[in-house]
Amino acid sequence: DGHDWKWFHVRLRHTDMEYLRKNWSGKKASAPTLEKRHRKYFLRFSYTEDVILTKAPVEEQIICGVDLGINTDAVCTIMRSDGTVLGRKFIDFPSEKDRMYRVLGRIRRFQREHGSAQAKSRWAYAKRLNIELGRKIAGAVTKYAKENHADIIVFEYLETKGKISGKKKQKLHLWRKRDIQKRCEHQVHRNGIRVSRICAWNTSRLAYDGTGTVARDPKNHSLCVFQTGKRYNCDLSASYNIGARYFIRELLKPLPVTERSLLEAKVPAVKRRTSCVYADLRKLSSEMNLRVA
Repeated sequence: DGHDWKWFHVRLRHTDMEYLRKNWSGKKASAPTLEKRHRKYFLRFSYTEDVILTKAPVEEQIICGVDLGINTDAVCTIMRSDGTVLGRKFIDFPSEKDRMYRVLGRIRRFQREHGSAQAKSRWAYAKRLNIELGRKIAGAVTKYAKENHADIIVFEYLETKGKISGKKKQKLHLWRKRDIQKRCEHQVHRNGIRVSRICAWNTSRLAYDGTGTVARDPKNHSLCVFQTGKRYNCDLSASYNIGARYFIRELLKPLPVTERSLLEAKVPAVKRRTSCVYADLRKLSSEMNLRVA
């Protein structure tokens, strides 16, 4: 019929077929697609499955607030709508990060001598290490949320438009954050868990207990100093604020305008979402309980 047909010989690994049989048997399969990557051909198998996502009312929800920090890879806080904290977890892979930063150091020294065009393959290796690290973090976050029967995972909203500028280390960090969120979304949806995002402004800058802005501890960057003099983990404080902002939004959203205005008069901080902290959720929750009583 006028078409030049090409035949490709594709060898399937036994381990790959075992993976498909173990994880995807019984799921609706689409026809495999042939893909060309790096001068090699691959078969891509795609499956579809129907999952019912959780629809628990906000008062009954358990959430997992996640702060993707710089000092710790991720900090998770399991929280109820009244601000009760049910669990906290620090997820960190220091040896993987060390390896990647060593590679970046080598690239920097190499570029000084040979120019950036020669360092492409080394930069690609650093990217691969970064992707692998993102994969591990996403898996650990998903596992923790599942273990604690979370209905929703709350991330900070990442500005995804425009070119990423800055140092190589910062670029890799932002790529990793995006990658983790994407992977988590896919993994938790398979388990019926929803994903929500909140505005990240000031989540790290404001103390979770409502005492105002924090100062970084000059001796230990993972700690911050509150205005009261209390020293606390920056990323943990931020994850409290992330979870609280989600609940403040969801609790106020369905209320009639008059009722919302009355609550905002009692707890003025909730009017501006970008300055809300965990302490404001506690106040809002107790005010709502008083009104019900």
